[in-house]
Amino acid sequence: MRLRLGCRLQFSLPQDTPLIAMLNVHYSRFGDLEAPDNLIVSTSVRLDGYRDGFGNWCTRMVAPAGTFVLSTDAVLRDDGAADPVAAGARQHAVQDLPSETLVYLLGSRYCDTDLLTEEAWRLFGTGPVAALTGWARVQFGYAHARATRTASQTLHEGRGVCRDFAHAAIALCRCMNIPARYCTGYLGDVGEPLPHPPGDFAAWMEVYLDGRWWVFDPRNNTPRRSRVLIARGRDAADVPLTQTFGLHTMTGFEVWTDELVLPDPGKD
Repeated sequence: MRLRLGCRLQFSLPQDTPLIAMLNVHYSRFGDLEAPDNLIVSTSVRLDGYRDGFGNWCTRMVAPAGTFVLSTDAVLRDDGAADPVAAGARQHAVQDLPSETLVYLLGSRYCDTDLLTEEAWRLFGTGPVAALTGWARVQFGYAHARATRTASQTLHEGRGVCRDFAHAAIALCRCMNIPARYCTGYLGDVGEPLPHPPGDFAAWMEVYLDGRWWVFDPRNNTPRRSRVLIARGRDAADVPLTQTFGLHTMTGFEVWTDELVLPDPGKD
């Protein structure tokens, strides 16, 4: 299938403000784009691209005072398949893990494993990874969003948004010596029953089992279609979609991930 995906983010800035945007499709999906998903800015400014320590593509700029808009719009080819399922995938002993996965066993800004390890082993000492990623008794709601909430706070408060679900499950996996990393990107509602909620970015996780990384989605807790990665990191602190270095107000936010249905040649 073909997906039209993109976003439009509008800011009000009281002064010229340095900004880093992480809004381009991950390099692992570049080959699926029908054309480059160039970052579009409302005012002509210099854009400098670079890769961060996790390989994500970032764009830095100095946004001028006033109203400033960042947007992307692209068409991407997708096989239409749901997330692969890791049923029966085995956990590695720590000594057998590839060295590059070890950083994803450590605590991080939002995944406070030091506060959760004892409880994780009590609850999941003999359980499969699916139990860790689907167990959290957390109520989803956009009104529950809080940028500073950690994994332990999510589990204590019992509420949050998709990034909180991901942080809680990632932290529990790490407590159990399973490498887990945070992912952000697009997740459309292709194949999901109506009504669909307004478009948004999504957070999920990848877990290293049986020699490869597998997608797990603690928020939806079921395989989904039309998932398109933007960036990966230890947690949300590593992959902010926009990072401003100064005061700002977000005055507009739109995200779309829609299937493009070709017209039926048999109809006028």
